[in-house]
Amino acid sequence: MKAAVVGHPIAHSQSPAIHGHWLEATGIAGTYEALDLHPDRFEADIRALVESGFQGVNATVPHKEAALAMADSVDDTARRIGASNTLVFQNGKIEARNTDAYGFWENLAPGLLGQVPKRAVVLGAGGAARAVLVALQDAGVDHITLANRTLSRAQALAEELAETARIDPMTWDDAEDLLNRERTDLLVNTSSRGMKAENPITCALAAQDAQTVVNDIVYTPLQTALLETAAARGCRTVDGLGMLLHQARPAFQAFFGARVTVDRGLRHKVETRMGL
Repeated sequence: MKAAVVGHPIAHSQSPAIHGHWLEATGIAGTYEALDLHPDRFEADIRALVESGFQGVNATVPHKEAALAMADSVDDTARRIGASNTLVFQNGKIEARNTDAYGFWENLAPGLLGQVPKRAVVLGAGGAARAVLVALQDAGVDHITLANRTLSRAQALAEELAETARIDPMTWDDAEDLLNRERTDLLVNTSSRGMKAENPITCALAAQDAQTVVNDIVYTPLQTALLETAAARGCRTVDGLGMLLHQARPAFQAFFGARVTVDRGLRHKVETRMGL
């Protein structure tokens, strides 16, 4: 049984370590590789993997949209997000799935203590924001504020995804002002701000308290400036590494047919590999 993660570049991917951990834990005779596929040859190379007996692949930057476009069938989550991070091969056909929304919610859920947020503020309007918004909609969050540096991008995404929840677009500055004036149940950063401690989010979060959950999907560093500020305000905080780990679980089951869990051993292994 063979599967892989495909990207360009791909050497940074932690997916082989994650899936390798589960292959060892389950005793399944399988392999999981990292393959660098050039965008110009992506579809041809994927079809070659189908022919060579792979069970499927995970797709990362820059292939998520191309993966969706070439698939024979697309699940509803991937359709709504507009991208696929998992291609499953069956009987010569390719099904596009997206597990990012699942991974986000599974990572977030313990911090919510069984409560579904009524109000959420989401920072950033890129590809990751799409998965987060879909997850929040599916969970039943009533009111979502979407903030982005470029207001028009937030407006376009809010209009596109306003299926089951109210999404209010606003500028980043207006969102920071809102967070200093009004409490929200959930704050999620989906942007790259704070990655490797660059351009950190410095909002004071003056109106937030112990009832607010703050999640940063950035995991390098694990404790971003946003999470440090939130912790100082008494908020419950959730780092971003768990999203990476949990999104791999449905893919592993699709490729290798076994249910797996995210345990401390897996998290420690990935943290050590990444120097976190």
